[in-house]
Amino acid sequence: MLLLALTLACVPKKDFDALSADLAAEKAAHASTKATLAQRETTLGEAEAEVARLKAEEAQLQADLAAAKAAMAAAEAAWDGEKAALVSDRSQLKASVAEMEGALREAAERRAEAEKRVAEFRDLLGRFKKLIDAGQLKVQIVDGRMVVVLATDILFASGKAELSDGGKASLTEVGAVLASLGDRSFQVEGHTDDVPIATERFPSNWELASARSILVVKTLIGAGVKAQHVSAASFAETHPIGDNTSPEGRKANRRIEIVVVPDLSTLPGFDELQKVGG
Repeated sequence: MLLLALTLACVPKKDFDALSADLAAEKAAHASTKATLAQRETTLGEAEAEVARLKAEEAQLQADLAAAKAAMAAAEAAWDGEKAALVSDRSQLKASVAEMEGALREAAERRAEAEKRVAEFRDLLGRFKKLIDAGQLKVQIVDGRMVVVLATDILFASGKAELSDGGKASLTEVGAVLASLGDRSFQVEGHTDDVPIATERFPSNWELASARSILVVKTLIGAGVKAQHVSAASFAETHPIGDNTSPEGRKANRRIEIVVVPDLSTLPGFDELQKVGG
């Protein structure tokens, strides 16, 4: 310090003032530089903070985007599932509608067939009215079939298979009516009571009922019924309609039934039945 003081003391005043001014200028410049650096550090800190904020915001946006994509994928999957369910439901509904329409058509066909059969039964009653009123026969529905029932006591003597005169006349009238029904087919069924028979000609009621039904068939053919439209069958005592323990029941069981054979071709489903049968 002493040396600096002595040195300064030897410097002329003019030069000293210049040095002082330069020193002051340098100090001012240094202070300005420090202030500038401090400002830059502040600005840098703010910039770094902004970068950090932007990074955090970007991370949040990426997370939101990932969540949105996941939600969209879930929504698309749900829609695909709903769409598949809707398609399935629609297919099931179409199948149900088709099934119901088919059932309605079949019901209408069955109703029409039933109405047709009722009309045929009424027509048959009308055609046989005279014989019905005379008590010579009955027209009934048995097991869904139209049946003309004749008591064998009117047609045949007990244990015999020869027609009485009255029986032949009645069957001739019946045959004329049946022949007027066109191409309908008939089966003549012979029935007896359970009283056993054991003759040379009729070893059992099977032979008796068979002989009677065959004779009725021949008489109907003679009255105009086509031979290819009529057949004979024997049921002996196996299909009773009355009580065989009483005279009235046994009388009811001794009968000839002429069955009007149903025309299956008019029934719903006949075409499908034919295909199954080949």
